[in-house]
This record gives sequence, structure tokens and C-alpha cells, in this order.
Amino acid sequence: MLDDAEVRKVLAVVAHPDDVDFSAAGTIATFTDKGIEVVYCVVTDGDAGGFDREVDNGGMAELRRAEQRAAAECVGVSDIRFLGYPDGTVEPTLGLRRDIARVIRQVRPDRVITMSPERDYERIGRGHPDHRAVGGATLDAVYPDARNPYAFPELLAEEGLEAWTVREVWLGGPNHNHCVDVTSTIDRKIAALRAHKSQTGHRADIEDRIRAMLAANARAYGLPEGSYAELFQVVETA
Repeated sequence: MLDDAEVRKVLAVVAHPDDVDFSAAGTIATFTDKGIEVVYCVVTDGDAGGFDREVDNGGMAELRRAEQRAAAECVGVSDIRFLGYPDGTVEPTLGLRRDIARVIRQVRPDRVITMSPERDYERIGRGHPDHRAVGGATLDAVYPDARNPYAFPELLAEEGLEAWTVREVWLGGPNHNHCVDVTSTIDRKIAALRAHKSQTGHRADIEDRIRAMLAANARAYGLPEGSYAELFQVVETA
């Protein structure tokens, strides 16, 4: 596993606005505090989400992009790339793999954070079809697509994007082998989640739920009482 001191850039690839904040905002704040550059790639605009039926899909997409930008500011991220896929219909196609490989070659990250391609039978919402599709496509984009100069040759021939090898992937999901202590950044994580008003504004208990979940994570990994942690499955890619 890479030491954070070896990491210059991190790319987070997620399905919807707010996914990265529910799964990893506390961790991302610890990265940016260390001077690590973090870039977000959001595959959809979240146009099928939200609870305000008076906002049409186009308006919801615009709103959710703005919310993601505001949330990102809470944890020190300013570079966000929206791929514009329709919310709710994402599939791990060659086209999606190419689009994610393009961003990997543009950003050239040492570490990629993404979603698990596995279904979570304990928390069905975490296994949304878009989540699983994006996780699978991102893993395929990491290996072999982004590193293989013969994959999607148009990325090099037409866009000048040289192959790039990601050294490590962190998956958020049902399986985990690593915890990050986010006790010092949990307030910024909660602020990021509150920025997604269309998704969390109706949930008065959002802070209590997040604190309870992250406290349970910390206890499972033996952190001191009063600690909070986010969990990941770290995948070595060499």
C-alpha cells in the first residue's frame, strides 16, 4: 500500500454528485490537508435524484452540479469533471471505459478512489446499478485501458494522451481492508453532505447517522473511543 507521502494526485471516480461525499469526503480532506491534489470525476449529473418534483431533470442536473462544487470546496477540491451520462442508466460499456481512461490519462493520478462493482446485500442503496457499473468500468479503465498504449488509440493519436499506470485503487463498498481515521475532518465531511441540499435537506438526522456509522467503523478497527473512520478495500494494481 502506498504511503500518502508517495502520492501527488488522487482521482475519485463516482456515479452521482454526493457519492464521493458519503463514501470518502473525510478521507479526501485528510489528503488535501497534506497537499495532495484531488480531482473528482462524476459520471452522471444526478438528474434522476432529489425530492423536489417541481424541478425538471435539466434543472435538477444543474442544481446537483452546483451542490457538488459547493461540497467539494468543503474538503479542498476545486477540479471536478462531469461526464454527463444519464442518471440511472449507466452501463460499464467500452464508451464509459474510454471516457474514464481519458480522465485518468489527463489527471495522471497515483491513486484512484471509486465505487465497488459488487452488490451490497446489507445496504442495498450502496449497490445502486450506477455505482456498480461505474466501479467496474473504472477498474477496467485502470487496468488495462489507461496503461495500455494500444487501448483506445484515438486518445493518443487525436488528443495526445499518453498511457498512464495508476499505482493503487481504493474501493468504497461492502468489503474493506483499510481504515482512514477521519476524526479531524468529520465536520468538513458533514458540511459537504449538507451542501447536497436536494439529497440531504429532508434528513434531519443526517449528522447523527453519519457519526454513528463512522464511529462503528473506528471501533471495528480498534481506534480510540471518540474516533471516526472511513473504510476502503485497497487494491494494488502493479
